[in-house]
Amino acid sequence: MAHKKGQGASRNGRTSNPQYRGIKIYGGEEVTAGNILVRQVGSVVHAGNNVGRGSDFTLFARIDGVVRYERLGRDRKKVSVYTKTDPRLTSVAPTRGVRAVKKASTKPATKTAAAAPA
Repeated sequence: MAHKKGQGASRNGRTSNPQYRGIKIYGGEEVTAGNILVRQVGSVVHAGNNVGRGSDFTLFARIDGVVRYERLGRDRKKVSVYTKTDPRLTSVAPTRGVRAVKKASTKPATKTAAAAPA
């Protein structure tokens, strides 16, 4: 018998269903308890305050509140849920790449060779 089939039916007709992973609720959005925040493979985003983790690493809200994504150390991220009246929602978390603004120099400007009159 022939090992290769003719130009008839294709052998590649099977595929698995998509998993629809990713962030489902973004920072600043209001959630109710039980809402799924992140669907992921492994702990890319870690569970923070008032957030639970399912057996497949799905993160979900444990309380009603507002979502906030925060840094966990230098290279990790975490998601937390806080009540609307929580003071941690108003504090500004440092973001990656933001540096302190330099203070204006108090010394008088010196003339450079390019600025000197000819």
